[in-house]
Amino acid sequence: MAVPLTASSSTSGFFQDLPVLPPQYTALGASPSSKDATSISDDIVLARILDIYLPSSATLVGTHIHNLARLSLHPSVLKNAVDAETNHPVLKPLTTFGLENKFDPLWTTTGWQALKEIGYREGVVAVAYEDAGKSRWNRRIYSFGLGHVWIGAATMTGCPMSMTDGAATLLARHIGDEDGDQVGRREVFKEAYRRLTSRDPATAWTSGQWMTERTGGSDVSGTETVARRLSVEELSADTGAGRTQDAVGMPLGPWKVDGFKWFSSATDSEMAVLLARTSKGGLSAFYIPMRRRTGKMIPSINADGHKEPLTELNGVRIQRLKNKLGTKSLPTAELELRGTRGWLIGIEGQGVKEISAILNITRLSTAAGSAGYWSRGLAICRAYSKVRKVRGGLLRDNPQHLRWMADETVKYWAATQLTFFGVALQGALEQKWDDIVRGTKAEALIPREKIQIQTLLRLLTPVMKAQVSVSSVEGMRECMECLGGVGYCENNEEGGLFNMAKIFRDNLVNPIWEGTVSVMAEDVVRVLTDKRLGGGNVIGNLLAPWVFNVLKSADGSLEQDYEIVKSHLKALLALIKKADREELLYRGREILGHLEVVVTGCLLIHDAMSSKEDVARAVAERWIRSKSLEPARRNSRNWRMEVDMDKRIFLGDEGEAQVRGKL
Repeated sequence: MAVPLTASSSTSGFFQDLPVLPPQYTALGASPSSKDATSISDDIVLARILDIYLPSSATLVGTHIHNLARLSLHPSVLKNAVDAETNHPVLKPLTTFGLENKFDPLWTTTGWQALKEIGYREGVVAVAYEDAGKSRWNRRIYSFGLGHVWIGAATMTGCPMSMTDGAATLLARHIGDEDGDQVGRREVFKEAYRRLTSRDPATAWTSGQWMTERTGGSDVSGTETVARRLSVEELSADTGAGRTQDAVGMPLGPWKVDGFKWFSSATDSEMAVLLARTSKGGLSAFYIPMRRRTGKMIPSINADGHKEPLTELNGVRIQRLKNKLGTKSLPTAELELRGTRGWLIGIEGQGVKEISAILNITRLSTAAGSAGYWSRGLAICRAYSKVRKVRGGLLRDNPQHLRWMADETVKYWAATQLTFFGVALQGALEQKWDDIVRGTKAEALIPREKIQIQTLLRLLTPVMKAQVSVSSVEGMRECMECLGGVGYCENNEEGGLFNMAKIFRDNLVNPIWEGTVSVMAEDVVRVLTDKRLGGGNVIGNLLAPWVFNVLKSADGSLEQDYEIVKSHLKALLALIKKADREELLYRGREILGHLEVVVTGCLLIHDAMSSKEDVARAVAERWIRSKSLEPARRNSRNWRMEVDMDKRIFLGDEGEAQVRGKL
């Protein structure tokens, strides 16, 4: 007798089991049976990076990242993330009767604000500045490790955090400056720095950076914003109107800024750093408080009669919010500046030099954010592969699927190693080598001399920003495909945990944000042709010796990979020797590719040699050999033998025996 057919309905039939997304990082000791964090963490790459750059004594760091990885998956946090993503910032430019709204024109959601507060409390920025001179670990690795596990839930609050980090780095350089003819500047900068590096949501600030104008994105040479010193009469008029202090009671600066900024992220921040022209020529950097006191008080709501000062925007008019493909939760706006009061940072006319302190940090943050999004995407793919059935079997046991996902994991592994090398260099630049490098597995990677660290970081920061951000966009597209049609949908159920489309949209900005790939290529050429760096030959005198020092520990089993790295270095040296500046610019992206292979290849080989683990060795082999300048060749071993390693790279060691049984 034929079995009667049963139709599915909205409540009956097949329903896909929900994947279970584990925390990215699990600290040593959390599992009594574990060998180390690299065997129990879902994101093995992050665990390996922490193992390379941190001493075994840095248990506080590991525990903090462990805890934040779990908080990032908590339903209360995910609820805020969905709120920020689905309820976008709103601009209310006019009052009821049509006047310009100078008091509270920009509204953001409670979810957005709550996520910022979590970032403050967890010290995502602050830990990079705490215990200066006392920490016996790389504070930048600590900070960016937190950011790596937080970004998946942070819903673009990582953007203002990165600019806050950059602003804190800049102001730290000028806290000790004499006031000169700007009386009160030192105290203003000290107070701003204290707030930028605070963990207390009641006092902590974020910072914006206002440089982009209609004349050009990353090209600031056409800046039309103008700054000039206020006259005695103008200062007197502001004093008479009660406009002498910023929102927290610090004095407003003696400079007046007018102009138009076409693209400003984190418009809800409490301060900003901007570029403007002055009468002496060139561009200067300015510190701008977002709000100022009006001289009036808000009526008290308390029985004690205590009143709060009424504040307004500091000569800033938010013209409109940008409607973007992604980053919807982030308030990005066009700003008109009219009589905006501020303080000159550093020396007049040296603004581009000053602003580079911020760009170095935000470009590192862009690369790290790209890797962080990619990490979440692959985590979703791993979890999905363990529950999704196709043709009677789980995806986790499908050889074609494993091959594909293993290849994508190798790319992520390489990109993240490259990014965190830059992070480690930044930390070593700010701290003492003996304090944070000696005794770690990074001794062969981090130069001892500050000038070498600084030059290497100057060369590689644009490489990391360009190559990692582009690779992560490609990688996230693959992750979307892994989930099929579900990956293309805006899934805000389960706290948006599986909303791959949102991650993809937000990640798309990273190859553009803080300079496109072409801008990064031009920046690298600028380094290569700067006779002040590396004795006039930064590749031959600095990078090449670094490469050979790192690779001297490579054994014969990686000889082919060693030779591929050297071939890229030789090609790069030959290109620089024969080409003039114009040709170097023409070949800019080719140069980025060479530098990526040389440095990342060294890092992967070093990781494989220091760990002696076959998965790390396989990752190094696969990534480096995919970059061979010779015609591409697939590993000659039987493909069936490769399935086992595919699964281990993608999923870890857990399924090795199962795959062998299937084959």
